[in-house]
Amino acid sequence: MSATRRDFLKQFLACGAMLLLPGSSVGSREGAGAENGPAANGGSWQPGYALLEEKGLLSDRVDKAYALFENCELCPRRCGVNRIKGETGVCRATDQLVVYSRQPHFGEELPLVGNRGSGTIFFSNCNLRCVFCQNWPIAHEGRGRKVSDEQLADMMIDLQNMGCHNINLVTPTHVMPNILNAARIALKKGLRLPLCYNTGGYERTECIRMLDGIVDIYLPDLKFMDPEEAGRYAGAADDYPGKARAAIAEMHRQGGDTVVAPRGIATRGLMVRHLVMPNQVAGTKDFVRWVAENLSADTYVNIMSQYRVEHRAFEYPEIARAIKPEEFVDAIDRAKAAGLENLDRRSLSQYEAMKRRM
Repeated sequence: MSATRRDFLKQFLACGAMLLLPGSSVGSREGAGAENGPAANGGSWQPGYALLEEKGLLSDRVDKAYALFENCELCPRRCGVNRIKGETGVCRATDQLVVYSRQPHFGEELPLVGNRGSGTIFFSNCNLRCVFCQNWPIAHEGRGRKVSDEQLADMMIDLQNMGCHNINLVTPTHVMPNILNAARIALKKGLRLPLCYNTGGYERTECIRMLDGIVDIYLPDLKFMDPEEAGRYAGAADDYPGKARAAIAEMHRQGGDTVVAPRGIATRGLMVRHLVMPNQVAGTKDFVRWVAENLSADTYVNIMSQYRVEHRAFEYPEIARAIKPEEFVDAIDRAKAAGLENLDRRSLSQYEAMKRRM
């Protein structure tokens, strides 16, 4: 998750309801998305979902995705509940979308933000139950407003009209079928922005394959490298490391390394996030080695320093403190030593500042 999500959450707990309204387009500029999107930078660029629709394949993907709601296996938990009938599993979601907020967001990675922001949509509920979750009122309590797929499509169009460079879908795993349907509806209404799949990483590879040719930018977390640590801190998901690595490898197969337009805006590819945690519980040294050996030295990697003692983290002594500067510096040093060459610029700036103060 990005460095500003904590502030974002506080802001929108107070006033996010306004931005939930599909027609509220605060500060929108009609047509702004078209003149600031990838096509403006790269000429004939089209999002993957538009190309798939031209081939007549997108509607079939939507139908196959929606069928998963009847015996839900959208994530590795494979709860098997019939969400169409209102049954809920670990994520607590039915087939009805719940959206907390949407807005242009400027705290994401620079290739996503550009000069007009990333068009971020926060989905409520989550298939992970991390004890340190910074967004727990949204992810755990499910705060938000029920919306239809058509309303979600209108939100996407609103964000494009505001000038955003992409549609950034935060915590999308459990509502992937709704997203695919909304993207198809929005396409018919003129949506032409890249779709960014911003996930905690707990994905089934089979479901990620369904997104091939639809999602343009993948933005997964790789939170833990050790099953025991994942089981302890990520809602008993001790299979998280293996499932996340397999899914991210598939994301890289589909999109490759990050592709940017001439103005530096990402249009396609993989960007991986990893949060440094106290006492090396996240397994950073194994993370950087895995990326270098299994993906590419050019993979865009954001090693993040913003761990906070949130939600129930104070109940766990090993993570009941902020990280130390030397822990973050060590993490970046390990990434450099592993040969990773495309590290997030903001993280590198923090690294240099911390080194000067040490």
